[in-house]
Amino acid sequence: MRSPLPVRDGVGATRLHLPRTGPWPTVSDYMVERFFHLDAEQLRSRFDRGEIVAFDGSALSRHTPLGAEEFIWYYREPPVELEIPFQVEVLHQDDDLVVVDKPHFLPTTPAGKYVQNSALVRLRRLLDNPDLAPVHRLDRATAGLLMFSARPQTRGAYQMLFQQRTIEKVYEAVSAKPAGWTDPFPLTVRLHIEKLRAQVCVDVDHDREPNSETLIELLSEDDHVIHTLLHPHTGKMHQLRVHLASIGAGILHDNLYPVLTDERPDDHDRPLQLLARELRFVDPISGKPREFVTRRSLQYAPR
Repeated sequence: MRSPLPVRDGVGATRLHLPRTGPWPTVSDYMVERFFHLDAEQLRSRFDRGEIVAFDGSALSRHTPLGAEEFIWYYREPPVELEIPFQVEVLHQDDDLVVVDKPHFLPTTPAGKYVQNSALVRLRRLLDNPDLAPVHRLDRATAGLLMFSARPQTRGAYQMLFQQRTIEKVYEAVSAKPAGWTDPFPLTVRLHIEKLRAQVCVDVDHDREPNSETLIELLSEDDHVIHTLLHPHTGKMHQLRVHLASIGAGILHDNLYPVLTDERPDDHDRPLQLLARELRFVDPISGKPREFVTRRSLQYAPR
């Protein structure tokens, strides 16, 4: 469903699905209750200014009855953001595809307190392309290769590469060397991973059929760390972090696995030691093989 509002300053409008019936006489009453953490009169004043619109772009008033519209659009009020002092590097750009090297700490898309400081918004502004959209995602803490569709007409073809697992992804990671270390690699880890609502971390159920799989190989080691190459066969949330933690080799500076720690400000000197290193696939538009390799490296990898 295409937004009636254009991308503004690199950020698309938010779409809200409204209930058809309920105890709220008007759309504005429903929004005041749903977004109870916002000032009610300030929210209603956005209706007065014509900032809440219907599918056809017409403005709703604070008196528009509930049920008059199923979807509405509006721009989120931009949060006050701390600048993330790392840049996205464009590795490839053509009419259909943009491939970038994402730094640690930068989210793929706007979320929570990060809007302008997201790879998507920065790239839309840099490339002057409001149609830019991610084909897949990396965690905010993970650096490396990230692909974006440059136009809607061919976006689905690139998304299918990931859905059908016809793209080869390679990562690398650095972990603290486990006590009593003996090299078990190459090793294939298979686990059942599930993301439950309202939980930050995923759950691992050892009694259920595995739904995630990663081949892990050793690249190098020293007295303190091991440097591994990761070949994920599936793409579950936090899969690589969970798989390494499950063999006692949790990734350096991971604040989620194996133990969830209290949220704290980013320490730019201690990035998560996980890097999306390589992407290989047959281009669904040209039919030609493609290969991209990151220019980044993990600072704690043995030299």
